[in-house]
Amino acid sequence: MTTEDKNAATAQTSKRYRLNDTSIAARPLEPALYLVATPIGNLGDITIRALETLAGADVLACEDTRVTRVLLDRYGIENRPYAYHEYNADEAGARLLATLEAGKSVALVSDAGTPLVSDPGYRLGQLAIEAGHRVVPIPGASAPLAALVGSGLPNDAFLFAGFLPTKDKAKRDRLRELSKVPATLIFFESPHRIGDTLVAAADELGKDRPASVCRELTKTFEEFRRGPLGDLAADYADKTVKGEIVLVIGPPAPDAAPDAADVDILLAELSTTMPTAKAATEAAKLTGLPRKELYQRLLELKGAA
Repeated sequence: MTTEDKNAATAQTSKRYRLNDTSIAARPLEPALYLVATPIGNLGDITIRALETLAGADVLACEDTRVTRVLLDRYGIENRPYAYHEYNADEAGARLLATLEAGKSVALVSDAGTPLVSDPGYRLGQLAIEAGHRVVPIPGASAPLAALVGSGLPNDAFLFAGFLPTKDKAKRDRLRELSKVPATLIFFESPHRIGDTLVAAADELGKDRPASVCRELTKTFEEFRRGPLGDLAADYADKTVKGEIVLVIGPPAPDAAPDAADVDILLAELSTTMPTAKAATEAAKLTGLPRKELYQRLLELKGAA
């Protein structure tokens, strides 16, 4: 056996992970960029597929090698992690793409949660796709989804909006932009800014709008504080907060249907300056009511006149 063959055999032997006291060999990976979700707090929230991928990848890239090393040590993975973060993304990204070009496998993890969600991995994934490389998501823990399902707020439609701007005016402008979105809103927020953000959200979205402050998800001091934005803003006004936070805000209340008498007045006014069909179309834009119903109603009003 040649030295090269021995090295390859040794490398394959070291590609193992441990579950409890059992050491398991990782199966070979096909060449691809693997985006591996890791726990957001509780290290038990890792999937077997993720462990196998972390152990078996030719190259393992991460935001912070110290953070990832803790996870690897927990599961007996010897793979050496290499740093890939916003400060070295150009240089490290080029090396990772070259690794893919050489027909090898690359696993990418963030410090916690799913890569490419509010982290610099987005650019690497984009470049890999543009270069024609296979990109494989390895799903798992996700702070936005954990917060959503624990918040008790509607989850049939939701929008993850990342971090809000830090400056008050820009933050309020962004909240106003999102105020009418018919979905539950999900934000990441700093513990040092959550109080000011709740005040801004209560002002711009309404004090009665339901929300949940989700802190330290899956960790020892996990906490959900639920209530109207106005109440939460008061609760956090002078509160010292620690830990990672996800803010979940329920969707806006549906607009109340316009009063029938007001609709009749509007139709009458519009019909004095425009044809019936056009008046019905304009009334539909202003009220949100079906044009067909408004057209029929206008014909009835004209017939009764």
